[in-house]
Amino acid sequence: MEEEHFPLPQSGLKQDFGKLQYGCEHYRRRCKIRAPCCDRIFTCRHCHNEAMTSLSNPKDRHELVRQDIRQVVCLICNTEQEVAKVCRKCNVNMGEYFCDICKFYDDNTEKKQFHCDACGICRVGGRENFFHCERCGSCYSTPLRDNHKCVENSMKSYCPICWEFLFDSIKDTTVMPCGHTIHWECFSEMESMNQYRCPICLKTVVDMSASWALLKMEIECTPMPEEYSHEVSVHCNDCSHISKVRFHILGHKCSQCNSFNTWRTSSGGRQ
Repeated sequence: MEEEHFPLPQSGLKQDFGKLQYGCEHYRRRCKIRAPCCDRIFTCRHCHNEAMTSLSNPKDRHELVRQDIRQVVCLICNTEQEVAKVCRKCNVNMGEYFCDICKFYDDNTEKKQFHCDACGICRVGGRENFFHCERCGSCYSTPLRDNHKCVENSMKSYCPICWEFLFDSIKDTTVMPCGHTIHWECFSEMESMNQYRCPICLKTVVDMSASWALLKMEIECTPMPEEYSHEVSVHCNDCSHISKVRFHILGHKCSQCNSFNTWRTSSGGRQ
């Protein structure tokens, strides 16, 4: 059986040649990047970071600054060259979406990528669907424009569940009612485990009105013995009010906002 020989691509190829056929688990693209920090070639910065942050020697671990990328390698003709959208040799788009600021390539334009000058990085989801909150320091979806609590640089922090840096994470994020941010999948997992409080500030982040009503009813139906009939001081995590309430083993309701998300500040006791 004769060995097949495929000619190397020459200039003049259509720019969409090989679209969506190359890349990695993170992005579809037709080039690799040369990381200036370690002079090694990777398909994308996430591939680089995963490899470099898992090195056995902590001193060798590092992450790639995307804006520092200067050289890329075309995956169609294997030509190394300066960062550009179109390969100088075979004339294909190395990425249907290309950002010269972020040195970012992606063939899957259904993500509706756009560059936010205020964030300094590329986002996905369509520019028309997002606004930049100066105080929070990041882009949020338009329904949150007048419907979220601002926390200074809240996106420039780590997910309180998985501890991944949120600002440039490729996972979906959400803003909790308290203003702190978290990965959407981490928030969903937290809910599935009946965790209703923000891991950072301990405020209630889901609607607990039905649960509070059931707990109130259960407390009313379960009177405490006479020897435990005394008051305790409780601090409310939701409104920060300190209340004097009757002790009950099942919980203590804030006298200000009626939340049961409280903790005891005194043991109380009979006089």
